[in-house]
Amino acid sequence: MVSLARVEDRPTPSEVYNWRIYFNAFAATFAAVMIGYDSAFIGTSISLASFKREFGLNTLSTDQFGVVSANIVSTFQAGAFFGALFGYPVGYFWGRKYGLLFSSVIFCIGAALQIGASSKTGLGIVYAGRAICGLAIGAASNLAPIFVAEIAPPAIRGRLIGLYELCWQIGGVVGFWINYGVTLHIPAGHKQWIIAFAVQLIPGGLLFIGSLLLSESPRWLMSRDREEDALRSLAYLRNLPRDAPYVQQELTETREAIRHERSLAGAGFFGPLRTVFSSSKLIWRAALASSLFAWQNATGINAINYYSPTIFTSIGVTGSSGLLTTGVYGIIKMVGAGIWLMYLIDTLGRRKILMIGSIGGALSMYYIGAYIAIAEPAEHPSTVLSAGGKSAVAFFYIWTIFYSPTWNGTPWVVSAEFFPQHVRTFTSAISGCSNWGWTFIISRFTPQMFETMGFGVYLFFASLMILSIPYVYFLLPETKCIPLEYMDDLFGADVKPWNAYNIVIERVAANHRKITSQNEAEQGKGDVSMAENTSEKDEERY
Repeated sequence: MVSLARVEDRPTPSEVYNWRIYFNAFAATFAAVMIGYDSAFIGTSISLASFKREFGLNTLSTDQFGVVSANIVSTFQAGAFFGALFGYPVGYFWGRKYGLLFSSVIFCIGAALQIGASSKTGLGIVYAGRAICGLAIGAASNLAPIFVAEIAPPAIRGRLIGLYELCWQIGGVVGFWINYGVTLHIPAGHKQWIIAFAVQLIPGGLLFIGSLLLSESPRWLMSRDREEDALRSLAYLRNLPRDAPYVQQELTETREAIRHERSLAGAGFFGPLRTVFSSSKLIWRAALASSLFAWQNATGINAINYYSPTIFTSIGVTGSSGLLTTGVYGIIKMVGAGIWLMYLIDTLGRRKILMIGSIGGALSMYYIGAYIAIAEPAEHPSTVLSAGGKSAVAFFYIWTIFYSPTWNGTPWVVSAEFFPQHVRTFTSAISGCSNWGWTFIISRFTPQMFETMGFGVYLFFASLMILSIPYVYFLLPETKCIPLEYMDDLFGADVKPWNAYNIVIERVAANHRKITSQNEAEQGKGDVSMAENTSEKDEERY
């Protein structure tokens, strides 16, 4: 039976796990719905005959259309790459709340430009709109995970950051099924393809509304020397009085951590940059977090997300069956993301699920590649899927079952956890750039990869997944339930990645026991002093 029990770093009042923390996390991570929707709808929408006729693409050869479609898809990722960098100054000066609000406005502007495209305007306005949407998404993908990491109690931090992945998959499911619906029920024409583009405004508008209702990150407020505002926000999010011991202890730990971080390189906009680039440990940590997005793309996920029609055609699935198969794929991903955030991420932890995902995913990809190499379904087209083709589709779904609750969201969790408060916005920008940079490469060159490599594409991604297993085991420390203020300890000289967790979690427990004892001793002194004063007053009275 699945258990949702929390593993706490210290005794935590039940009030801490309240609707306010979940609402703020969900409102911020709703930005991922926009990302998921884009990854699901764009590849299918631009492959519609109505879209091709609108922009004169139906006269292009397969290779020429592959280049155009790759450009349309990858323009979004290129914008997101620079948006992730832009998210650093936005998050630093404006904070997490207003940074996300700004991102939602920019996204809606980009979506509106795409809706205005037609045969009269040509594809230029589509490229511009997608680049602008990418800028907004890049900034949001920087700010949303770190906001959640900063407000989350350690015992449910993975689960709350995991909402980002769940929202991503919700957007993906909506995108897949909207394309399926318009293909079946809307006659070929301008309206057929424009509906999917217009739906982008819905998640963009909802993010705008949600951002208005957010409570600003107490950690960011503390970093801006707004301690009273930080205390008010923290007490609200924890659903406890301002003088509650839990709130005061968390505020004290945050204050001391920020004071220490500032002593390393000073305050100011460039302080985090100096801190990171003057520390070999932080450079290594940034490289490790960023590399996880390279390994995530090495699973083949973005080749599948953006070019699912091509993927299923290579297996032998044709016509509307391909759209239906893609829709089922989206549902499996969403269910897997739910299991991941509700149970796996804070129970099994980060390391184990990544390695399990790589093993199962690699075996599935090897099977699919072997089937295509032997059966050559593209050379023997048929309206009925063969038994071998059905088995290949089954293994594609098995790959999804292994990938979705493992590699899909875990890199985002780790990259949001790894770093001290003073540098977190900057390092999150680095991680975001890595994600969007690798996604750009995959989305831009996937059509050419399938054209030149054929079944070798599947073997290529499977082999990379195998290589990721020793990488994760030997280099990635476990971070579940480790308070953000103790992340430096995971990279200390006295620990190795494979045993760091056990050492540090015991260190955390010992420190909390020490603080508790000190507080009890001070409370005891206060009680004694109060008793003495009472006794003196009684003597005076009599």
